[in-house]
Amino acid sequence: MEKKYTNRRRVCRFCTEKKTDISYKEASVLKFFLTERGKIIPRRISGNCTPHQKQLTRAIKRARNIAFLAFVEER
Repeated sequence: MEKKYTNRRRVCRFCTEKKTDISYKEASVLKFFLTERGKIIPRRISGNCTPHQKQLTRAIKRARNIAFLAFVEER
């Protein structure tokens, strides 16, 4: 039997770029981690490490409160 799929380990995007701080002002970066409905993509799918995922979540929530990002995407 052949194995059809190979699981490739996801690597944290922010660790590879050696980025230490995630800002709420960078809405274009934060949009990559949101679904079409406006939900935050979980860590197991995005591949982020735990500290960066927590910073990312905090930055998305701040950007939503200041209205840089929408809470829900409109159709």
